[in-house]
Amino acid sequence: MSRRLSDGRRSTRRRFSYTSILLFAGLVSCCYVIFCVPRLIPSKQLLQVDGSGADSYSDERIDVRPELLGNSELFNPASVARQLGDQLTLAKAYVVMAKENSNYGLAWELSAQIRACQNLLSQAATSGTPVSFAEAEPVMKALSALTVQAKDLHYDSATMIMKLKAQMQALEERANAAAAQSTVFGQLAAEAVPKGLHCLGMRLTMVWATTGDLRAGVESRKQDKRLTDNNLYHFCVFSDNVLATSVVVNSTIQNADHPDRLVFHVVTDHMNYGAMQAWFALIDLHGAAIEVQSIDGFTWLNSSYVPVLKQLGDAETRSYYFKSGSTDTKATLKFRNPKYLSMLNHLRFYIPEVYPELKKVVFLDDDVVVQRDVTALFSVDLHGNVNGAVETCLESFHRFHKYLNFSDPRISSHFDPESCGWAFGMNVFDLVAWKAANVTSRYHYWQEQNVDRTLWKLGTLPPGLLTFYGLTHSLDPRWHVLGLGYDANIDSQLIEGGAVVHFNGNMKPWLKLAMSRYKPIWEKYVDFSFSYVQQCNIH
Repeated sequence: MSRRLSDGRRSTRRRFSYTSILLFAGLVSCCYVIFCVPRLIPSKQLLQVDGSGADSYSDERIDVRPELLGNSELFNPASVARQLGDQLTLAKAYVVMAKENSNYGLAWELSAQIRACQNLLSQAATSGTPVSFAEAEPVMKALSALTVQAKDLHYDSATMIMKLKAQMQALEERANAAAAQSTVFGQLAAEAVPKGLHCLGMRLTMVWATTGDLRAGVESRKQDKRLTDNNLYHFCVFSDNVLATSVVVNSTIQNADHPDRLVFHVVTDHMNYGAMQAWFALIDLHGAAIEVQSIDGFTWLNSSYVPVLKQLGDAETRSYYFKSGSTDTKATLKFRNPKYLSMLNHLRFYIPEVYPELKKVVFLDDDVVVQRDVTALFSVDLHGNVNGAVETCLESFHRFHKYLNFSDPRISSHFDPESCGWAFGMNVFDLVAWKAANVTSRYHYWQEQNVDRTLWKLGTLPPGLLTFYGLTHSLDPRWHVLGLGYDANIDSQLIEGGAVVHFNGNMKPWLKLAMSRYKPIWEKYVDFSFSYVQQCNIH
């Protein structure tokens, strides 16, 4: 019994071995025919690339027998299309290499056959019929001949890889240079004053300078008791942009349930003071009160009290921010932008000095749009904090370590790098708590610590994070939606549900850089029927 079983096993193993031997011999024969035989056959003179075409090429290494090219007896018709696709891919690679080696004749011939191949495949796809061998044979012969010619010219894969690597490196360098240049142009465009806005400011300034009755009316408004009435809702805006400020005021008024209970406090610079006064004297405020002040009128705003102004008197600081010719383009534009030293930008740290009689204000940047009644902000319980703001720490780059230098012990010993950042642009400030915590002195301390610019590089947000650390109450994110000046993919429902939307970023809505998706949100509150807007062709 055991002997018969053993015999059976030997018999089975012998049949399996015989079959394996046959298969192995067949594979070896095929490999020999495919890879070795063409190399043993002597080649004839290669085609000279002189525009005579691929048909004049003859090389015994090229085997275009029907059974190898796609004869329906051995392969289905789809195999012809597949072989054409493979040849097409290879030919495109050789076109690149031929051009790199200035062999434009070969590149031209390859391109011509590539077009012929593409047309053939396109016609088959359009008609829904498979490519036949008869149709494909001329193109495949020509591509095979040109491929062999390219190989004989040493256009091999190793050469191609090296050339492509060099080309990729060159393209990467060009892309980096283009990105840097784009940053330059984008920043310059964002900082420039559009012609229409310049025209509007000039015309309104002329109106202010030549209309005595207008000035007299504004002077009488300065006595309005509502300007210091803490039972009303006070908003402050610090800006040198007349049109942008008007949108902030208009959108807040139009969406308020009781516009007559709103008070707006605008501070601008001396150059735009007349234009700002004229604008708000000429438009309908629907019962809201407004005052416009010039920052030059604040006598306490001097270098002996304000560290930023003191730093501007330092030669090294002035050179850092204003000297041109730096090789570091991004640093020059982003970190050394003089707008970050604008006192209109830093005035937000002096609100109690600007409005000593007020107890609570809502601060609004000039690039925001108010979309619903925001007077409810004045009843939000800040739990003893000074600042009410929307946190922005949903992603790691909005935490403290993004803005501050935690390698400096002055920062690392006092602050948590994972603390949430928050947004300037729509903030509720309790000015009573502000004075009790002596917040402005805290701001002065950190500005003086950063005289060498090692704690942070730019802007008002980093010193704001330090100044209001432990004094900030987190608001519902729906109060303040950010990113309309740089993010094209903000959820539409998030924007629609936002009480205040913020065009923070370079793509401001009054610039041509603005994203078309968001611009109507801002333009909705521009009075295009106003005569001076029309005269300056603002649209």
